[in-house]
Amino acid sequence: MAKKGGGFLGGGEEKSYTEIPIGGAITEPGNSREYNVSGWRIFRPVVDKKRCINCLFCWITCPDAAIHAKDGNQEGFDYDHCKGCGICSETCPVKCIVMIKEDDALVLNKNHDFDEQGRTESLELKYDGDRGAFSVEDLEKCKRKK
Repeated sequence: MAKKGGGFLGGGEEKSYTEIPIGGAITEPGNSREYNVSGWRIFRPVVDKKRCINCLFCWITCPDAAIHAKDGNQEGFDYDHCKGCGICSETCPVKCIVMIKEDDALVLNKNHDFDEQGRTESLELKYDGDRGAFSVEDLEKCKRKK
């Protein structure tokens, strides 16, 4: 029997760890596939298909399995499940994946500068290691080069 006293949040009897109900358990691996987490994202990955060497480091390291690959080729992003962590961009050896601000991505999508999978052939995106993402000004410069 547990001693009388503080208990959980200061009330009732203290309980041992075996008596506390399990909460927040992940009962099935991959259960995040059931949820759209795109609303959490501040930055979005975009890949320059011309520079991609299809090493699939991005696919291997993505913690959310949000990168599509088929027959050894990177096929784009599942933006419903991408949280925008940037691991794909950091692990890319040729730096063809850049992180852009979500608001900028929405503007670019309206202009059809990249497809729904985040692939582009029209923008000359260059990686900036100090900032890790592009500003609106950088994107405007890229658009003018077309």
